[in-house]
Amino acid sequence: MSIKVSSVTKNYQAQKALNNVSFEAKDGQIIGFLGPNGAGKSTMMKILTGFIKPNKGKVLVDDIDVLQNPIKAQEIIGYLPEHNPLYTEMYVREYLQFQASIYKVDKSRIETCINKVGLTSEAHKKINQLSKGYQQRVGLAATILHDPKILILDEPTTGLDPNQLVEIRSLIKELGKDKTVLFSTHIMQEVEAVCDRVIIIKKGELVIDKTLIDLQQNNQQIIKVIFNLEVEESQIKTLENLVVSKNIGNNTWQLTFKSEEDMRSKIFDFAQENGFKVLELSSENKTLESLFRELTLQ
Repeated sequence: MSIKVSSVTKNYQAQKALNNVSFEAKDGQIIGFLGPNGAGKSTMMKILTGFIKPNKGKVLVDDIDVLQNPIKAQEIIGYLPEHNPLYTEMYVREYLQFQASIYKVDKSRIETCINKVGLTSEAHKKINQLSKGYQQRVGLAATILHDPKILILDEPTTGLDPNQLVEIRSLIKELGKDKTVLFSTHIMQEVEAVCDRVIIIKKGELVIDKTLIDLQQNNQQIIKVIFNLEVEESQIKTLENLVVSKNIGNNTWQLTFKSEEDMRSKIFDFAQENGFKVLELSSENKTLESLFRELTLQ
């Protein structure tokens, strides 16, 4: 098991940033670590990398206790913080040589990492001459310089343009072939394109931990329906297979069902039986984005 987090709690004075969070990650998994701002994502990543300590709980990376042996654990972890800390007045190779001296790795790794992250054409420049996308590549090159088994990436695609997004996603997927990758993002399409598994936290608590395949096969339908008259919630709740109902105004309801059967015909039957008319009806599959909103806005 590459990562094992057991009952981790972290308090900042009166604020509970993490509350009894537990999860595991196997070798070679790419895990999307999601949550709204302030949910505790960055706090968990800093605990995993040994930068801060929890108030209670246990964290193992490759069977190394991070709290007892943070330096040893950091030898097998590559960490890219949210605000990519670079010495921008240095040249790309100069900066990576400096990083290599810290990790005490062979200098030959520098060119290997430059090629792997697609920096070859820019490696002769100063970092402050590079675009945001290429600066992120410098950060990723430094992150993998010591060939870590585990990558912790905090918002690695923030501020990138659409082309850069695609390139960095492809790079993360390539890196995930032989490493465990845990990365946070607010871009749901990114998770769907790259991840094997999704962890969502809200207000410091874990609310979902499932494979992407399981989430995509949850048999849930979201149907928006507008009736000609006001419908009571008690009447709506008589619909079979209804999971969530939300009145969004003007006789309009957003209804979530869990069923393999198309529930639109059932809504028409419901309306006819109760003396209503359906003025408008639309259906959509339950996406990761809609699930995220449902879980984190409640």
